[in-house]
Amino acid sequence: MAELSSQDIHSTYADADAHIAREEPKGNYLFVLSLAALGVVYGDIGTSPLYALRECFHGPHAIAPTAANVLGVLSLIFWSLIIVISIKYLVFVLRADNQGEGGILSLAALATPIKPSGRTEKIFLIAIGTFGAALLYGDGIITPAISVLGAMEGISVATPSLTPYIVPLTIGIIIGLFLIQKRGTAGIGKIFGPVTLLWFSALAILGIAQIFHYPQVFSAVSPLHGIEFFVRNGWHGFIILGSVFLVVTGGEALYADMGHFGKKPIRLAWFAVVLPALLLNYFGQGALLLENPAMAVNPFYNLAPTWALYPMIILATCAAIIASQALISGAFSLTMQAVQLGLIPRLKITHTSSKEIGQIYLPAINWALMFGCIVVVLGFHTSSNLAAAYGIAVTSTMVITTILLFVVARQRWNWSFRSAALMCGFFLIIDLSFFGANVIKILDGGWFPLTLAAVIFIMMMTWKKGRSILTNRIQEETELLEDFLEKVEKQKITRVPGTAVFMNGNASRTPPAFMHNLEHNKVMHEKILFLTVKTRPIPYVETDERFKFEILTNGFSRLKIYYGYMEDPDIPKILAEIEQPGFVFKPEETTYFLGRETIIATEKYSGMARWREKLFGVMSKNARSATSYFRIPPDRVVELGEQIEI
Repeated sequence: MAELSSQDIHSTYADADAHIAREEPKGNYLFVLSLAALGVVYGDIGTSPLYALRECFHGPHAIAPTAANVLGVLSLIFWSLIIVISIKYLVFVLRADNQGEGGILSLAALATPIKPSGRTEKIFLIAIGTFGAALLYGDGIITPAISVLGAMEGISVATPSLTPYIVPLTIGIIIGLFLIQKRGTAGIGKIFGPVTLLWFSALAILGIAQIFHYPQVFSAVSPLHGIEFFVRNGWHGFIILGSVFLVVTGGEALYADMGHFGKKPIRLAWFAVVLPALLLNYFGQGALLLENPAMAVNPFYNLAPTWALYPMIILATCAAIIASQALISGAFSLTMQAVQLGLIPRLKITHTSSKEIGQIYLPAINWALMFGCIVVVLGFHTSSNLAAAYGIAVTSTMVITTILLFVVARQRWNWSFRSAALMCGFFLIIDLSFFGANVIKILDGGWFPLTLAAVIFIMMMTWKKGRSILTNRIQEETELLEDFLEKVEKQKITRVPGTAVFMNGNASRTPPAFMHNLEHNKVMHEKILFLTVKTRPIPYVETDERFKFEILTNGFSRLKIYYGYMEDPDIPKILAEIEQPGFVFKPEETTYFLGRETIIATEKYSGMARWREKLFGVMSKNARSATSYFRIPPDRVVELGEQIEI
């Protein structure tokens, strides 16, 4: 998941104004950002050595650890890291930034055609971007489970008699990890970078120590070993590609976190620390297997001398917790974006830091992820069993990323069809190869993230479609605002002191709450503001484009407020900042009028299947109130309800 990024909210290391264009970091600042990126961006991919190579030679689809097979697998690992991470993500995908932000939803928003050739094309891009986001929730559940399990399994190497305690200890760590989320991670987040640097240093040292015993392992750099591996093993070799893929599962995470660190620190951290450490460790594990194939049961922990086993278990656990934190925070950030983009209902969002805009906590998502993690740990028991489930989610997301990247290259970068097709076609062949190798494992656990993603995708698309239908139904029952005001002015309606703010989904139509208030109360305030809040498909909206204010007539005015999908709405704050002739915001004299719709599923109108209408009604009923979402003082709100058939 990572994406599941992230746009990841690890602003512990980011400026509150990270979205604003900034100069390329240099010197000490570049070092600090690069160190921070280690802990946030590379936590996921950094824990892959715990289980990736082991799955090739000891998992359910393992291949014999012969010298030729070991060199072949190492060659595939080397070129996967070079092509997928170093070239695809760090060279090309990082270029696809939406005002500096990355991640699957940012890419989907960027890829939506500027001038769509047809409705179908736009819907297709939105749909695959949404499904990619849904897949990241599965990643957010599996990553903590497989990372902590992989770390805890070192216990069976150090003290085999403690093996039965691996699952209980894993669950205990996972519960503790989710319990601290509501307190925020600003404090512990400061140690993420140094601890991860220590982890990568340990990976490199363990690898180097073993490579000295068998330096011939470096011959695996030749791609011929990888080609010969497929020729020699055929179909079985292709299946092993699904396990090899585990070494690149953090690719989406580094893209999702681009907005908080920038491209240069992420690239520097990769080429200076992460890539060398990972390659040295994988080659060290390979050298160990060349020397003693029996070590395939857990080549990572068998690299460590006996005295270092428990320190490595502790360090690995810390690295796993950091990797898990990145995915959990990424899920929070992804959810906030999905809410703003109208893909899911409003949820309770708590800010855990008064200084960092990205530090948020979503109770509903937190407990859902914790429950999911516990279920998969109890259901799969080992990291080997989870490996199959892990690969299918990330490979699917990577395929979607490549498709969207093609559209961005054509629409935004103005590449020719041939150039874009050659680049993305090359990456797509590799992505689909990994995807195909993982699809084979659907029955072994790959069904879990796909099923979860399908359920979330259906809910997202149902909510988006339902809101569209609801908006159309409301518009059918209302008049154009100017026409209605013209009628109102001809009537002698009593006006009372103060200001009334009517929330309005469509700035050109009359708010239902305004019509109902006139119908029932027969009065109007002296000043009436029709307020419309819109989310633009960009991360942030510049200050000078935040709102548009318009004086209408006879005390009426209209205000449109714009937010990006990475921003948190605060209506009273914006109203207080408006300086317009004839408008003075006085909080103590302002009343907010909101409409609350009760959805009734019927067969009267076409649009969605009946079961989807009922699902939309349930989601709408449980959505967070507009009052708290827009930070409106509850004691200044009047809600007027109505029943709407869809």
